[in-house]
Amino acid sequence: MLQVSDTPDVISIRRALLSVSDKTGLVEFARVLDARGIQIVSTGGTARTLEDAGLTVTAVETLTGVAEMMGGRVKTLHPAVHGAVLARRDLDEDRLAMREHGITPIDLVCVNLYPFEQTISQAGTTRTQAIEQIDIGGPAMVRSAAKNHAFVAIVTSPDQYQQLAVELDANDGATTMDFRRRLAAAAFRLTAGYDGHISQWMDSAAPSSQRQLRYGENPHQAAWLHASDSADDAAIPTARVLHGKTLSYNNIQDAAAALLLVQDLHRVATG
Repeated sequence: MLQVSDTPDVISIRRALLSVSDKTGLVEFARVLDARGIQIVSTGGTARTLEDAGLTVTAVETLTGVAEMMGGRVKTLHPAVHGAVLARRDLDEDRLAMREHGITPIDLVCVNLYPFEQTISQAGTTRTQAIEQIDIGGPAMVRSAAKNHAFVAIVTSPDQYQQLAVELDANDGATTMDFRRRLAAAAFRLTAGYDGHISQWMDSAAPSSQRQLRYGENPHQAAWLHASDSADDAAIPTARVLHGKTLSYNNIQDAAAALLLVQDLHRVATG
């Protein structure tokens, strides 16, 4: 709820949700929050790391009433979490919903995502291992907090910890709208890039015999790549795209020509 000391621009942080994969600087950051009397809600390994450091942590299942399940796939996808993040505290309807469901607002969300890109870059990574590194709850919380940046600060990188500490010092434990807006913009850039890496991997790893290309011979033309069921492993349709934009028809033609040249040189060299 909005407190007397809050304004539509300056929001005091009283409750924070921390759930991170990259734990660089996590304990030091949490101590900054704890020193200001901010309640810390946390999940799984993040909570254990903080508790091992002597910090007081409220487990997220205390909010939801449900322990995490399905190997950690489901833990924060609950109204007690997303309602606390998404509530518009200046609307009677949202304030009433919070009271009816016993939801206390969350003013800060600190989340970084499962290391999907790092996982798929490692040799020997299986499809199952890659899929389990597709974060669901993390991006959902990041987007919820970023959408509601009018009331919530979203931190998505250890690089932002010091920025937040400075902001709290400058505003007596609060954040300004300008600061929250900049954090939200960075959060949406993060989730957009994250989803882009996943979609590229799925295109490159797809067992399907066809794939949509970025465009055809000309930019205004649509195009699909169809692979023969008998295509061998040394073929452009079965090659894995490591990075960059989705391929176009011309990219495919150039790559196919380059592959043929390499194969011809190999045959000449080996007799």
